[in-house]
Amino acid sequence: MAEPQLSVRSARARELAHRIARRERRSIADIVERALETYETIQAGRESPATFYARLTAKAAGDDDLDIEAVIRSGRRPHSGPTL
Repeated sequence: MAEPQLSVRSARARELAHRIARRERRSIADIVERALETYETIQAGRESPATFYARLTAKAAGDDDLDIEAVIRSGRRPHSGPTL
């Protein structure tokens, strides 16, 4: 089965994706996916898993016993629900 394709009508976006893909020696699809994942993380205000685990490791360095549930709860925010 053929892979799904993303159509971009912006010549500037297309050229930028091609330029980055050549420079990074990656596929255009990989560049676009990584860019969109980064954008989503920034817009959602969430930290990346790598940042979370780095913070968790730094916090646990001095602790003998770490309550992982407390760490996860400290980062949670209530959802306001759908906007109708």
